[in-house]
Amino acid sequence: MRPHLRLLCLPLAVGATVVAAPAAAAAAVRAGVAFNRTGEIATYAEGLADQRAAREATVDDPVRVASVSKLVVAVGVMQLVERHKLNLDADVSRYLGWTLRNPAFPGRPITLRMLLSHTGSVREHDDDYVIPLGGSLRDVMADPKNWDTEHGPGQNYFSYTNLNFPIVASIMERTTGERFDRWMRRSVLERMKLDACYNWATCSDAQVARAIELDSPAGAPLKDDLHGQRPACPVATRDGVACDLDSWKAGQNGALFSPQGGLRISVRGLARLGRMLLNRGTLDGVRILSPQSVETMLAPIWRYDGRNGARDGESTTVCAYGLSSQTIPNRRPGCPDDPGTRGATFVGHAGDAYGLRSGLWIDRTRGIGMAYFVTAVPEDPPEASTFAPDESAAFRRTYALINR
Repeated sequence: MRPHLRLLCLPLAVGATVVAAPAAAAAAVRAGVAFNRTGEIATYAEGLADQRAAREATVDDPVRVASVSKLVVAVGVMQLVERHKLNLDADVSRYLGWTLRNPAFPGRPITLRMLLSHTGSVREHDDDYVIPLGGSLRDVMADPKNWDTEHGPGQNYFSYTNLNFPIVASIMERTTGERFDRWMRRSVLERMKLDACYNWATCSDAQVARAIELDSPAGAPLKDDLHGQRPACPVATRDGVACDLDSWKAGQNGALFSPQGGLRISVRGLARLGRMLLNRGTLDGVRILSPQSVETMLAPIWRYDGRNGARDGESTTVCAYGLSSQTIPNRRPGCPDDPGTRGATFVGHAGDAYGLRSGLWIDRTRGIGMAYFVTAVPEDPPEASTFAPDESAAFRRTYALINR
């Protein structure tokens, strides 16, 4: 990543030293779309998508939406379930081609339902969900540190774990025989008329040119510092290892294209996904999922009751979870999961990474929804709710568009 440096344009005495000024503080990019079952209600976008080029952001510009990506992965999984290629309650070892077990609970199979709901006892340390090209998911899962030794698979215990999704993506690759990002593009995203992608490889040149750069509050580039150019390599690699995607093998490393958070999509694109869910699987006359699959995805599997879930990291915003879907709010002590719902119940997913906070939320009772993001958000904000203040403000601002 290249820091932005601003040189002082002053006459210099002979022998004077040129000193780079510190990066200017980043101005946040904010964008949102309010929608109902039939279309958009209102939109907004402000800030610079690319500060160096002074390019204004629009609701059509793609951004890395972080964990909202997981919700889209679940759409792909449910398509394969509908085609009888996958079973939510089967031992996933049959799809992986090797035995996946928590070494502390070797007799308990792990299922897709557990992985998608973060109840399969998988844990992670040192960002093990980022597995570089040539690495092996099987090797990562052989490390006992990536397992909960106290709570076994299928136990009513939740801990939000990014590493679940490289496992899911590996299963999808083994089942389809296709690279995860390509299959998701062809079977899920293009069918919803979305020019979106995981880790840029399958997005159009036009979308790459519109990428929103993610900066820290201090203005340092954190992600997608592209300026119209595709990244030199769309996947993680080890130092000195060539970016040779021809070495890809189905199911060996489902982490490559960041299923846990690497979706690049516009806020308008997220709204189309929300409309599909509001319409019980149909978007503009095209059937993406069956109504039953949508119900299965969005119904909570786990609810926090004061003792049955981890309360650290990102999981503090999660108090009810389905198949890659959150339900808010839950109005229980210890569950500060209400960014401003005003008594309504929403289902969807939040995202948090590289200074971005994002969300896609639908109110199925009233047939409305919202998609939004804000960038340059500080880490670990000191507030009562675990939704960051800028995130809650984006939620409330987009919500207000519905009834304006």
